[in-house]
Amino acid sequence: MTATPTLDFWFEFASTYSYPAAMRIGGLAKASRVAVRWRPFLLGPIFKELGWATSPFNVYPTKGRYMWRDLERTCEALGLPFAKPALFPQNTLLPARVATLVLGQDWGEDFCRAVYRTEFCDGHNIAEPEVIAQILNNLGQDGDGIIQKAQSDANKSQLRANTDEAGKRGIFGAPSFVTPDGELFWGNDRLEAALE
Repeated sequence: MTATPTLDFWFEFASTYSYPAAMRIGGLAKASRVAVRWRPFLLGPIFKELGWATSPFNVYPTKGRYMWRDLERTCEALGLPFAKPALFPQNTLLPARVATLVLGQDWGEDFCRAVYRTEFCDGHNIAEPEVIAQILNNLGQDGDGIIQKAQSDANKSQLRANTDEAGKRGIFGAPSFVTPDGELFWGNDRLEAALE
C-alpha cells in the first residue's frame, strides 16, 4: 500500500492570495488523495531580508492596484466573498501564534479559514486580541485562554522556527506549497500543479 503524500501549505494571514488558497486546498487535496500540512509563518522577516519594509504590493503601487482587482476576479470566480481590508498588510503575529498552537487540533484549519474570512470578507483587524478571541469563541473554544497559551515562549519559538525554515526552503511569498521531494510552487494559481 502506497503512503499518502503530504503537501506542505505555507501561508501568511496577511497574504491576499493565501485567502482563496486556504478556502480551496481542503477539497482539492481530498480529491487528489494528498494530505496537507498547514504551515503558518511570517513574511515580514523574509521581506526584510529582501530589503522591503512592507508588502511588495505596497512597494510597487501599480502591482498593488492590479493585485486587488485580480483578487476580486479570483474570489468572484470561486464564489468566495471578498472585501478589501481597510488596513493592508495587517499585523498577523497574534493569529499566526494561535494557528501555530492550534493546528494540531481537529478545528485548527477551521480557525485559519475563519481568520481569513474575518480579514478579507468582514474587514476586521485580525491584530486585535478581541477579534481573535471572538473567532475562537465562535468555534466553541476558550478564546482568552488560547490566546494566553499562544504567547508562551515555546510557541513563539515554534513560529520563529517555521519562519526560519520557510526562508531556508527558499520561500519568498505566500501561499507556497512544497512537495515531499522539495519542489516549491508559489501562488494560489499553482495549487493544482503542486497537488499533481
